[in-house]
Amino acid sequence: MNGQPSTQALAIGSPFGIIAGGGAMPFAVADSLAARGIKPIIFGLKGFCDPAQAARFEHYWTPIGKLGALLRLMRSTHCRDLVFIGTLVRPAISEVRLDWGTLRVMPQVFRAFRGGDDHLLTSVSRLFENEGFRLLGVKDVAPDLLMPAGSITRATPDADASADIARGRDVLSALSPFDIGQACVVIDGHVVGIEDIGGTDALLARVAELRANGRIRAKVGRGVLVKAPKSSQDLRFDLPTTGPRTVDGAIAAKLGGIAIVAGNTIVAEPQAMIAAADAAGLFVTGLSA
Repeated sequence: MNGQPSTQALAIGSPFGIIAGGGAMPFAVADSLAARGIKPIIFGLKGFCDPAQAARFEHYWTPIGKLGALLRLMRSTHCRDLVFIGTLVRPAISEVRLDWGTLRVMPQVFRAFRGGDDHLLTSVSRLFENEGFRLLGVKDVAPDLLMPAGSITRATPDADASADIARGRDVLSALSPFDIGQACVVIDGHVVGIEDIGGTDALLARVAELRANGRIRAKVGRGVLVKAPKSSQDLRFDLPTTGPRTVDGAIAAKLGGIAIVAGNTIVAEPQAMIAAADAAGLFVTGLSA
């Protein structure tokens, strides 16, 4: 990608633990660490982490709810620095099989499940910190995976797109206290969709359907997907992510481009994303934080 995010990697310990959910990002982080001579160890969440990808690294498996077993594993491998990364569907607490290590902290677990996703992740992180581990974020561990400032595509936002971006940022800022979502679509000043539990892919699919049904009559190539973390969000966790699939969704929704906050958004498969956007004439631009 053109340019570099401003965040520089912290001094972190080796080996380094990656508590891995689904998707490609845990392994992108692992590759970034390995390239700098830091040994990654994958602690894969059963049912979410990809076994084929995990096999490339030293790895262990843990079910959700087995906190005691996971803590013992991490101590036995001498991992003190950790990152949570990857997709994860929040389970109902009644579905989680608990071990004694989890039962010991059940009051904290119940409180964690009573809030939104950001509250849950921050609360769970405190459990690990209370056990002597250091929880870091991707922006600390692998800043090379973050969106840089400015456009990374040949296309750039025009004045109309810039106005839509400004409106989208205002909307996301206003929604931040409610811990709802991290993205919205604005077309010619109209907010036509807001991310919910379905995620960005579902948001773009809804916009594409609204266009197909004639509910959105704006010209093809108008409108912007705007993504930004919540204002009160713990930036170690659940940063917005974009990649080739996001571009595919924006193409299907017939948008003009994608605007994401630089330094606080993860970019998956950047070269493939840029190539897809350039082929479709979309812009992808990094916004100042």
